[in-house]
Amino acid sequence: MVQQTLESPTELLHFQLRTALTMENDSLEALGELAKAAKSAEIKKLFRHHADETKEQLANLKQVFALLEFKESTAPSPSTKGISKQAVSLLERSAPKLRDQVALSSALGNEHYEISAYQGLILPATSLGLTDAVALLQANLDQEVHTSEELKATLEKILA
Repeated sequence: MVQQTLESPTELLHFQLRTALTMENDSLEALGELAKAAKSAEIKKLFRHHADETKEQLANLKQVFALLEFKESTAPSPSTKGISKQAVSLLERSAPKLRDQVALSSALGNEHYEISAYQGLILPATSLGLTDAVALLQANLDQEVHTSEELKATLEKILA
């Protein structure tokens, strides 16, 4: 398969948005699996809540595609696939009493990746003057940062 050569900042932004769409779809799927794996009702609820936020983030990304008049499509996101595979591997190896810790740690790693992905989208979108798109991407970033803080606090609580 011939890979497209990205020639401009706009083409790169479009490709990164496509990757972000895949990233969020992968995350939504992973959150369902993490909620099933978690033992604590509180942690299951946290994952379900984040799944709802992820659906909002997907809607925001779709709005960005429309605003920028980009064709809405996905692109490979090997990082999120790898994070999910790592989570599955850890969960398979872990005793039931460690499932909540593993699920939270795995989700936290994914959040950090998503945070960096949104930061990597916001900076070029800002430099291109795409104010409305930046606002939607920033809303997603703000949710990711908040979720990261929630996951960390919950993980700290169960480890105390």
